[in-house]
Amino acid sequence: MPDAARAPLRLLVVMPSWVGDVVMATPTIRRVRERFRGSFIGGLVRPGMDQLLAGTTFFDELHVERASGVMGPKFVAAKVRPRRYDTALLLTNSFSTALVVRLAGIPRRIGYDRDARGLLLTDRLEAPRRDQGGFAPVPAVNYYMNLANRYLLATPTGAAPAVPDMELATTPKEERAADELLARAGVPATAPTAILNPGGNNPAKRWPPDRFAALADHLALRHNLTILINGSPAESDLVAAIAAACRTAKPIQLPGLGITLGTLKALTRRSRLMVTNDTGPRHIAAAFSVPLVSLFGPTDPRWTIIPARAGETVLTADPTLPETELAEDHPERCRIERIELSGVIGAVDRALVAPAPITA
Repeated sequence: MPDAARAPLRLLVVMPSWVGDVVMATPTIRRVRERFRGSFIGGLVRPGMDQLLAGTTFFDELHVERASGVMGPKFVAAKVRPRRYDTALLLTNSFSTALVVRLAGIPRRIGYDRDARGLLLTDRLEAPRRDQGGFAPVPAVNYYMNLANRYLLATPTGAAPAVPDMELATTPKEERAADELLARAGVPATAPTAILNPGGNNPAKRWPPDRFAALADHLALRHNLTILINGSPAESDLVAAIAAACRTAKPIQLPGLGITLGTLKALTRRSRLMVTNDTGPRHIAAAFSVPLVSLFGPTDPRWTIIPARAGETVLTADPTLPETELAEDHPERCRIERIELSGVIGAVDRALVAPAPITA
């Protein structure tokens, strides 16, 4: 158990920047919330992540700020400083976020010693590394939990209980927004749906659009599902191209209907299946126990292994890649195009009959 003198009375948790990472941090935040029930716990998130966390009970207050530009850390620190936090738990790796909590005058600052920020931290943990060089592919869920266990929860090695599941929630407002979006698309709120998520911040992570179109046709024809194709506004053209390539399905293009993170949560929670590249919506689906088929090309799935209650089928471009190697080191061998349509169709058929974890 943590020493009472070291238990925080006012704790600031600096949350990761990306959708998937925020969701993968929720088991850690749940454990911290349960351990320090009487403490005031605030969260520092970038704009948009407040929508993702809406409806959850992790934090007493959310600070929605972005430390952009040279003066960004100073401005964010000024917003946080009046809360007089005594401890900061940084679930980020950046120098700028460590500078924020230092400038905010938070006495105890816990984080990983990387990105040249070690001197800004009071409690530093080395990130695991590979013998071959570079960081080891530790699942992000464990990466965050290990930091909290070591310096905040003071859990002895080997004594930690099982990692909680990832969790999200929806609000009544988000559920109504989902109903309204489906109504604009002419889809009954009770229609069974599947979500395809063909985008990704790196084009190399995107499974070919023509295969997503063929998969949409299969899901509509074989399983009688309404297909929702998700994407950011910048991915509207990609979504439109997939919809245009469909032969039998008439998919709903979510970017053109004003999709938000809050609405996406509600739509995902109701869906029977999500097929996705290695992107943030994958973790939203897992948090709501929605069966998943996840496609990995030149990014190693071990970075983002998730403790999901729902079944997840992980399909990799090269299942024979040795455990000592990372997919990132073999972009040609691990081209996502190597994942065949037939394999994905088989995976969705199995998931829709009896979801079960599969790795292939």
